[in-house]
Amino acid sequence: MLDRAYKAGGLMSYGADEAELWRRAALLVDRILKGAKPADLPIEQPTKFELVINLRTAKVLGLTIPQSLLLRADEIIQ
Repeated sequence: MLDRAYKAGGLMSYGADEAELWRRAALLVDRILKGAKPADLPIEQPTKFELVINLRTAKVLGLTIPQSLLLRADEIIQ
């Protein structure tokens, strides 16, 4: 989902790591297939988040992204 936002020119995104969500979902499906009742499974919230910054869009908008924010980013699109 994040890739689509950047192809459309998104500036920044901070959200749950989709790959991690799919891994967690696969573990829950595995437990269900092994006989666990869905109602007995815990409700989970994302624990891993990612920050992506698109410097191309920032340049087009005339914005300067602070170095401290760039250092925290998981991915920077040049």
